[in-house]
Amino acid sequence: MNTSFRTIEVSDPAIPMDGLEFVTVKSAALQRRADVTLYVPPQAYDRTALPIVVLLHGVYGSHWAWALKGSAHLTAARLIAAQAMPPVALVMPSDGLWGDGSGYVAHGDHDAERWIIEEIPTLACELIPECNADSPLLLAGLSMGGFGALRLAAKYPRRIAAAAAHSAVTEAAMFDDFIEDARDGWSQAPLDHSILAALTATPGIPPPFRFDCGLDDPLLEANRELHRALQRAGIAHHYAEGPGGHDWPHWTRALADTLCFFGAVLASTTEQPA
Repeated sequence: MNTSFRTIEVSDPAIPMDGLEFVTVKSAALQRRADVTLYVPPQAYDRTALPIVVLLHGVYGSHWAWALKGSAHLTAARLIAAQAMPPVALVMPSDGLWGDGSGYVAHGDHDAERWIIEEIPTLACELIPECNADSPLLLAGLSMGGFGALRLAAKYPRRIAAAAAHSAVTEAAMFDDFIEDARDGWSQAPLDHSILAALTATPGIPPPFRFDCGLDDPLLEANRELHRALQRAGIAHHYAEGPGGHDWPHWTRALADTLCFFGAVLASTTEQPA
C-alpha cells in the first residue's frame, strides 16, 4: 500500500486480542521506530470520518498501558454498546521512549510533539479505512499524558476537537520528581513548560476540555491550582475530583467520564452517521 512511513509492521488480527492491534512504525519525527496500539469497535465498520481518540500514557509506560493496564478498549466497547458515546477509533501511541518519559515535547534530536499531532493521525488514516482527513481528533492522557493532551490542545485548537487529562502533571519542572534524566534537550518555549501558559498564551479559544484528579493523588493541589487559575482567566473547562490516587483504578474510572464527555462534544459539533 502507499504509505508515508518507511516501514510499518502490524500485528496479525487473526490472533485474538479483544480487537486490539499492535503496530510498529518508523517515525520521521522521532528518528526511530515507535509502537502504537489500535482499537476499532465493530460498530465503526463502514463509517466515514470516524473520530480518532488518542490516549497518551504516563512516565515509565508505553503504548500498551492504556489497554493492558487500564482496559481502555473494554471501557470504550461498553460505552459504545450502551450508546453512551459514538463509535471511535482508539489510538494509543508510545511517547517516543526517551528516558523515563518525553513529556510529549520537542527534544534536541527528535520531536515527540510532531509525532502525536502529525504522524499519529496520518497513521490512523492509513491503517483504519473508516478514518480520513475529516476525522475529528481528540486527545486524552494520564499524568505525563495529561500534560501532553492539554498543552497540545491549547497549541492546536483548530486541529483538536476536545481534550482531557487525568492526574495531570501541570508544569514541566514537576517531571524532575518522576524522571532521572536531565531535561536539558527539551524545548525551552514557555508554552512547552506549562499547561496554564499554553492555555492562556495561545490566541483563540481552546477546544472543550476536562481534567480530573484523585483525592489521594500527590498532584491534587497542582490540579486544583490549575483549575483556580483557569477560573481567574475566564477559560471554560470541566474539572472533577474523586476517590483514588495516582493509580490505574482512578484512571480507569475517569476514562469513562472522558469518553462520555468526548461523545457529548462530538454530538454537538459533528453529524454522526446512522
